[in-house]
This record gives sequence, structure tokens and C-alpha cells, in this order.
Amino acid sequence: MDTKIGSLDNCKPASNDVCSPVNGTVSTIQGSVYPAVVNCSEATLGRHLARRLVQIGVSDVFSVPGDFNLTLLDHLIAEPGLNLIGCCNELNAGYAADGYARSRGVGACVVTFTVGGLSVLNAIAGAYSESLPLICIVGGPNSNDYGTNRILHHTVGLPDFSQELRCFQTVTCYQAVVNNLEDAHDMIDTAISTALKESKPVYISIGCNLAAIPHPTFAREPVPFALSPKLSNKMGLEAAVEAAAEFLNKAVKPVLVGGPKLRVAKACEAFVELVDAGGYAVAVMPSGKGLVPEHHPHFIGTYWGAVSTAFCAEIVESADAYLFAGPIYNDYSSVGYSLLLKKEKAIIVQPDRVVIGNGPAFGCVLMKDFLRELAKRLKHNNTAYENYHRIFVPEGQPLKAAPKDPLRVNVLFQHIQKMLSSDSAVIAETGDSWFNCQKLKLPAGCGYEFQMQYGSIGWSVGATLGYAQAVPEKRVIACIGDGSFQVTAQDVSTMLRCGQKTIIFLINNGGYTIEVEIHDGPYNVIKNWNYTALVDAIHNGEGKCWTTKVFCEKELIEAIETATGAKKDCLCFIEVIVHKDDTSKELLEWGSRVSAANSRPPNPQ
Repeated sequence: MDTKIGSLDNCKPASNDVCSPVNGTVSTIQGSVYPAVVNCSEATLGRHLARRLVQIGVSDVFSVPGDFNLTLLDHLIAEPGLNLIGCCNELNAGYAADGYARSRGVGACVVTFTVGGLSVLNAIAGAYSESLPLICIVGGPNSNDYGTNRILHHTVGLPDFSQELRCFQTVTCYQAVVNNLEDAHDMIDTAISTALKESKPVYISIGCNLAAIPHPTFAREPVPFALSPKLSNKMGLEAAVEAAAEFLNKAVKPVLVGGPKLRVAKACEAFVELVDAGGYAVAVMPSGKGLVPEHHPHFIGTYWGAVSTAFCAEIVESADAYLFAGPIYNDYSSVGYSLLLKKEKAIIVQPDRVVIGNGPAFGCVLMKDFLRELAKRLKHNNTAYENYHRIFVPEGQPLKAAPKDPLRVNVLFQHIQKMLSSDSAVIAETGDSWFNCQKLKLPAGCGYEFQMQYGSIGWSVGATLGYAQAVPEKRVIACIGDGSFQVTAQDVSTMLRCGQKTIIFLINNGGYTIEVEIHDGPYNVIKNWNYTALVDAIHNGEGKCWTTKVFCEKELIEAIETATGAKKDCLCFIEVIVHKDDTSKELLEWGSRVSAANSRPPNPQ
């Protein structure tokens, strides 16, 4: 059945809060009411683009103005239901669109030609790696300048205007350069629909002289396009399910592991149905945290090889069969390629492909369909979970410290755990927060996001801005290291302008701790800032903001009480001072293994 883009269906199960459009192909809706005529002044390319963004669920666009996009911004602002949010730089605008897409299912940003486009490129690459539909709109050159020998400002000084386009071709799934009005309608619609069905970013460049010009193709409200769901090959699906059921039903202690591609496959609910049907122990890969409900009675934690949560790796790696739904095995998620898994024991389910052991493989089989059908064929087997329950020993509490003793990171996250509820969401920055936040137990409805595949430090500031803007009913808790914060700190300003009530824990340990544990050197030490004073200066008396600096557990408790009490309607910035060597044990282990993988000598020639 065709699904209108405006009504986004859930990607995550009820315990989480990420929505995504249906994956599929574009089709027209039969029997739609003939679209209303648009006033001539509104029948422009700019307003058409704005209406399309509103239709697909985008109500906030993150932008940085530049002379090539100013007229386009006028038309976006004029669209009811579309809010233009000015960011401090293009990189953060892209990160904000990334965070927004994680919650709303699609995000958008607008920048200017080349200087803006190449600045946002890093964020777009991150969204591509994380399979997020993101509409990157660039105000391009005047249409009359294409094909001439003119040299424009904001370029590298060559009359060839394709440099920006060529850069975007490797990190977007579709590129549209709109330099005439005749095919603008089709190019814009194709770009947006492609982003949604491929769940990847797209690039749209719009000539700076075109946005305000009326054209007959924009004379009526755009017909709401729909995405027809992709379909599994029925014979392939039946064969894959039969083979997988036979494989799992003969196993003694099978387990299930959820991965990050559950999101793009829109298969989170189907995965939970499989868990319920089979009774298996269920774990999640680190990059899939937040996609599998952690309150499920058979949830055993994060499977991350040597740095898994307690007793999880032992159960997964000792299983005689394991089904991984949507995994990504890279050097980080495999802890330097050190996972103790055997291919012949594994069923690997990707968004449109199933591989069982060393073979066979089944293509054109959608993950969601496969998991739901497999759930009907599985015999109940809770052996692996019973084994976990038998060996599990609850984690101990951090050593008790005197009230005025220096604060330790494990104590900090013990208190963050108590703050979590269905009305909160956690954003974890690249660094030791990856490992500390993995150990947080997410209650039903609590959101969770981090960027593991791309791992760009500084991502969390912009992503927090975008995520909080998308779900204002949630209190976002961002855990950010000092080194990462220095990269993108400016857009705390935008959070204040938007009236957001995020709680930021700035973990000040004097450097790039994650890199110290991979390979230490003087380059990992950074200049210390007075972070609370910086945020106070950004606040400058405009908006609601509260900052504090804590050195011990007593001060932390008081700060959290204030942030969740008297200052609950404010952006709260809590700088936490910890020792430079205070890291999670998981980072120590992970860092040494990744270092070993990085330092492998060249193979003999």
C-alpha cells in the first residue's frame, strides 16, 4: 500500500523515538484531490521546494546565509510550517540536519556555493555513512554563468563550476543541478524521493536567480508523492526463511544480535517480534544501541567483542548459532578485527539480503519481511538466556568516595543513569563517552544516538541542536568531551536562540583521551578553556542558560538537582572536571586492540 511521506512510520520500536519514511519507489497517488491553484507570487521554485520539505515532515531547516542563497532563503522563510534556523557555520548546520534526521526521519540544510558546500561536506559524508536521508541544498551560481568562461567568487578561481558537484558525488546518492526552470520541478522531486527511498543524503544546487521566478510547473500545490514499499521476491523469501529456520531450530543455544542497519531496513519492530517468538537471548551491536529495547526481558547487553557489557560476549561467542540483523563489521565495531565469531555459525541479515553460514545467500529479500516470517517458524529456545541468567553477576558499585574527593567518570555516569526516562534522550560524542554511554541502561522510550561509523569529533554539538529541535518534548542529555567541544562549540548559541532545554555534560580531562589510548603524543593535549565562562559569554543575557563547574560528587549531585529542578526550562551546561587518565576500562582495552590493528606491518610483496 502506498504511504504518504507526510505520515512517517516508525523505524524504532515503541521503546525508542526515531521515525523514518517507508523505503520504496516513487508513485503517484490514485484518486487524489486535484491540487489547489497557488497564487502567482507563490508559484516559484523556492516555494515549491519549501512545500515539498513540509510535506515530507521537515519543519526546521538549518542554514548559513551566503549571497548565492539569500533569495532562496526568503522563499523558505515565507512558507508556513517551515522554520529557518541560522547556524554559526556550515559544518554544524550539516550536523544539525543529521541529528534532526535521526529523530524525524529526514533532515535538511541550506548553504551557499562552494565555500559553504565544501564546509558542509564532512557532515554530509557522516550522514551518508550512517544511512540518513538528508536534503543538502546549495544556492548556486546565476544560471547565465554556466557554460561561460567567467570566474566567480567563492570558487577556486577556475571557470569550471563543477568542483563542488564532483565532491558531493561520492557522499550523496543523487545530485541535481537546477539551472533552468523547465525541469526544476522534476529534478527537485526526484532528488527528495531518492533520499527517502535510499535513506542517503542528496545534493540540490539551485541557481541564485531562479528561486523567485514564477513558472507554470509550480502553479498548483504539488501532488503528494508516495513511496511504494519495496517487495521481497516471494520464492527467495520462502527459501531463505526455510533455510534459516532449519539452521536455528537445530541449534542448542542460538542468540540474536541487532545491528545499526535495523534503522535503514525499518525492521526494528520485526526484530522484536522475532525475539519474542524465539525466546533467544538478544544483544545489540554498539552502533545499534537504541534500536533494540533494553527493557526486553531477554536483553543481555551490548556485544562489542572484548569490550562488551558484562557476560554478553561470553554468551554470544559461545553460541552454536547467531543471527545478526543489520550488522556493520568495521575495525572499531570489531575491536581491531578481534571478534571471536565463526562464519559457519552465523546468519547475516542485511536490508535486502540474507546469508546463511558459508552459504547459501538469498538476494531481493527484505529484512523486515524475513524477520517476520522467520518468527513464525522458530521453535522456542531460551537456553542461551538461561545460561546468561545463570552466570550473570550484577555489576559492582564504584568505590565510595568522600564528598570532596575528585570526581570520577564512573561516578558521573552512575548519576546520569538515574536521570534517564522516557522523556529523555542521550547523545554520545565520539570518545570515551562511547564506552560510558554504552553501559547506560535505556528505559522504554529513551532515545539514544551516536555516530560510530564516521566518528567525527565535534558531531554531537550540531547533532544535539538538530535532535532537540526535532523532539522538543524530550530533554536531551549530551555527553561531550572537551576536545570535541572545541571543534563545534559555537552552536550552543543556536540552541539558546531556539529556546532548547538540553543538559550538556562537558567532560574536561584535558585532551583527546580516545586518541591517547590508541597512540599517545603531545598532539593529544589541548589548551584548556574556561568552558562555563565561554558559554556564559555566548549566552550574553539572551535566552535561558545556566552553567556550573563541578569537581566532586557532592557538587555534581547539587548541579543535577538544579538542572532537573529550578533550571529545568533552561539550557544547562555542567562542566565536569576529571583526571586526564580517568577513562573507562573498555576504552583501555579497545584502544590497545585498535592500535595493534593500525600498526600491522605491510604484507610481504
